Amino acid sequence: MLFHERLTVPVIWWVLAALFSLSVLLAVGAYLGAAWGLGSSVATMLIAAAIFVSASIVISVDAQEIRVGRASIEHAYIAASRALDAEQTRLRAGVEADASAHLVLRPYIKTAVEITLDDEDDPVPYWLISTRNPQRLAAALRDATSSTLTE
Repeated sequence: MLFHERLTVPVIWWVLAALFSLSVLLAVGAYLGAAWGLGSSVATMLIAAAIFVSASIVISVDAQEIRVGRASIEHAYIAASRALDAEQTRLRAGVEADASAHLVLRPYIKTAVEITLDDEDDPVPYWLISTRNPQRLAAALRDATSSTLTE
């Protein structure tokens, strides 16, 4: 494994979900009683947890491919990769974006890696992937791609 990262929601989102759950407890509990309030509060927190867990995504790079969630691509089809800072990511995901690009972006992560593809049969020109470690991911992709080319 050359690179592995799990993108999860920030801690502040969990705090906000807990505060919202507490407000549900108070509102429903005051209106329908403590048991209903507690049940509604627990259900609210469980739903928030399910959403947060399902929204997490794993990025991994091994000797054969990069995998981002359920999508993967072999290194042989990667032409280049470059780390993007927050401003470059904002531009590439916004006004400079290609509608046919594969975007895996998370609003709470400001940096990304752009992976340019080299496959005539694939209409996707590049992947844009949120990551907290853009330099490490781009370096892992360059290392894996260069080792694929030398084999």
